[in-house]
Amino acid sequence: MVSTPPASRPSPAIVKGARVLVVEARYYEELADELLAGARAALDAAEAETTVVTVPGALEIPAAIAILTEAAARAGQPYDAAVALGCVIRGETGHYDIVAGESARALMDLSVAGLLPLGNGILTVETEAQAFARARVSEMNKGGGAAEAALAVLALKRAASAAPVGED
Repeated sequence: MVSTPPASRPSPAIVKGARVLVVEARYYEELADELLAGARAALDAAEAETTVVTVPGALEIPAAIAILTEAAARAGQPYDAAVALGCVIRGETGHYDIVAGESARALMDLSVAGLLPLGNGILTVETEAQAFARARVSEMNKGGGAAEAALAVLALKRAASAAPVGED
């Protein structure tokens, strides 16, 4: 079977006007600024309505997303997607493994259980230099990549919702 790889960027028409929640950890201020700049540029290009909320660190991101998406849904204004932005740099203790692993696991749980398109832009790196290389918009732009990933999954979700049921 031959398959066609998915498009790397979501169709602007499918995601235009999406309501996107961005939760950023400000533990590393300069890195957070770069990640957010990349995410904002991608979301602005998609003409998304963006809400940005700040939390202290990466472990707080999943809880904030869960709380805010639930509150928005109850208010009749659900978010279409979410983006998690932060950074975990390895230190001298095992805390890195806990923060990196548990934040990623919790984000995946939220996304799958809630059918929430979610871009994980929490960097997990060995050094600050690696973090900046990944965060800078002029380099790897992982903030923009996380936003684009969330929009791509949102486009898939919307296309799947519009597809007739039972067709092969």
